[in-house]
Amino acid sequence: MFKSLLLLFLPAAILAAPSLELQERQVSGPKGIDVSHFQGTIDWTSVAANGISFVFIKATEGTTFLDPDFSSNYVGATNAGLTRGGYHFAHPDSSSGATQADYFLAHGGGWTADGITLPGMLDIEYNPSGDECYGLSASAMVSWIQDFSDTYESQTGRYPIIYTTTDWWTTCTGNSAAFADDNPLFIAHYATTIGTIPAGWPFATFWQYADSGAEPGDQDVFNGDATGLEQIARGS
Repeated sequence: MFKSLLLLFLPAAILAAPSLELQERQVSGPKGIDVSHFQGTIDWTSVAANGISFVFIKATEGTTFLDPDFSSNYVGATNAGLTRGGYHFAHPDSSSGATQADYFLAHGGGWTADGITLPGMLDIEYNPSGDECYGLSASAMVSWIQDFSDTYESQTGRYPIIYTTTDWWTTCTGNSAAFADDNPLFIAHYATTIGTIPAGWPFATFWQYADSGAEPGDQDVFNGDATGLEQIARGS
């Protein structure tokens, strides 16, 4: 990830707050991480003991890659009491958004209203091996993301979280505001403040503020409190 809920679901305290920027990296919201097989074996008991509340775990990439550690990470995080969810690394040049959403859903990306499962996350960002925007125009990219999002929502009742960077989003979607009403934003920006976020979204729900730290994987924070995090997981 970036190195290579929506308003309805957020507590009133967040809705009332001026949240275009989380003023400092060390905000009071629940801390999280996102991980994949690159992190190797993770001691989830220690992660939880160190104050991590949530985790996004890589499940799929395109339609040909299943993260080999997804199941062990998911079970480990669950047993340690973390709120957890899967994420999909998009390859918009290889197949349709609907096809990749179906692949994600079939391999760990689903959601259930149990209070501990986060909606699936669409990781859409820089192409790791080619044209930055995967050879798609801005309008075609927006259509691809909409296809993924609508397919995911039709099968789960929830819209996926969108993970991206402001630079990539501006370049490759024309800074589209089409998803701000439905899809929670997970912004990646490695700095002491969150910076500018893409058009339409009044704030980011999650912030990835570093690609390394005291805990495995990327370092994240939720823009709210523990109750708000549970509400997003529960869909209420």
